[in-house]
Amino acid sequence: MAEKVTVSLEYPITVGGVEVKSLALRRPKVRDVVAVNKSYDSDAERELKLIANLAELAPDELEEMDVKDYVKLQAQLKIFFGRE
Repeated sequence: MAEKVTVSLEYPITVGGVEVKSLALRRPKVRDVVAVNKSYDSDAERELKLIANLAELAPDELEEMDVKDYVKLQAQLKIFFGRE
């Protein structure tokens, strides 16, 4: 399986003044999962932080994303975990 998977955004976001039309998510490592489980209280916060880390973005940048595109990222995360 590829080290990174590209997810196209139906509603692009702006990051650092640049329009972003797709995000490349790297495959998660165990350390990624352990880190977010230590740091955040809710499942939603943990998931947001994990996806942000895999996309190499800050969580607040993802918070501005359209929910339809976020659902695509959630689906890819499930695929990474073998829960497709």
